[in-house]
Amino acid sequence: MRCHVLIHASCVFGLCAAPLAAAQDVSAPEPPTARSADAPLVDDPGPVSPILEDARSKVRSSTAWLARSIDGWFGRLPFEDGGRVSDGRLSLGFLKRQDQNVDVDVRFNVQVRLPNVEKFAYVFVGRDSPREVLADTPETLARQRRLLRERTEDPSFVAGLGLDLPNSVSLRLGMRGGFKPYAQARYSQDWDWDSGTQVAFSETVFWARSDKFGSTTALSIEQALTPSLSIRWLGAATVTQVAPKFEWSSVLGGYQSFGSQRLLSLELPSSGTQGAAVAVSDWGLQVRWAQPVYRDWLVAEVVGGHFWPRPDATRARGRAWAAGGSIRMRF
Repeated sequence: MRCHVLIHASCVFGLCAAPLAAAQDVSAPEPPTARSADAPLVDDPGPVSPILEDARSKVRSSTAWLARSIDGWFGRLPFEDGGRVSDGRLSLGFLKRQDQNVDVDVRFNVQVRLPNVEKFAYVFVGRDSPREVLADTPETLARQRRLLRERTEDPSFVAGLGLDLPNSVSLRLGMRGGFKPYAQARYSQDWDWDSGTQVAFSETVFWARSDKFGSTTALSIEQALTPSLSIRWLGAATVTQVAPKFEWSSVLGGYQSFGSQRLLSLELPSSGTQGAAVAVSDWGLQVRWAQPVYRDWLVAEVVGGHFWPRPDATRARGRAWAAGGSIRMRF
């Protein structure tokens, strides 16, 4: 089992395509249909579940205690003087790909306002894929989202300081996998074009002892076809001094909202390496359905897909089914 935990704090910290992968600030926002699907439920909420309500209350109070403790490291200003916990999410998911064992995944992220920290920077701590954290991989392109198991490198502890600068620039200095330092500088920009088109771009330059210098370029293009239906293409490429041939991945998807957080997604993920004998090492088709199962803060998601992997030219392209699901609690 892998456990991912993130607390990311700034003036109002957080991310939506994820601070640090569950957790990473990503270049591409959720599709317009996904955002509209997050609207509060208007249906009859039904009977109350004391167990679920108590669990949610305890998660929130524990998060507030942890945020108050971290903020106290940076000054004497009381947490109640501007401190806030919002947009918390705790999720439990599983993934089963043909010929592979079941992969269980626990993630946690929350938006926290820390009065003492926000005077000069924000703090982030967590546990996640070291490679995706370092490269600033968009959440949609994370291996777990593409129904791929993590590579041999296990998730590890990540912590550090970040600073948001003018002109859409941010800096990070942190530790991953114990005491392995890394640094990032990120530029991002969004454009709203006519006819419901949105474009998002980001460029992250990073350094770590293992990879030396590297960079990740990400581009997202969304088109709203109707108020509830949109299509989006998201692509990213990462290159380092150690691996000068860039690794790329992309997802082309359609997103249909049925209101009240009910969302149907059809996605075509693919990935490969520049100059490799096999141009596309993995591609497939996956379908997702998400909807609330209790109130508007407990949401379940199921996903299934079929993939055609070919890791190298010595083997024929294979076939593999995959399925997964998750339950996400907002607090």
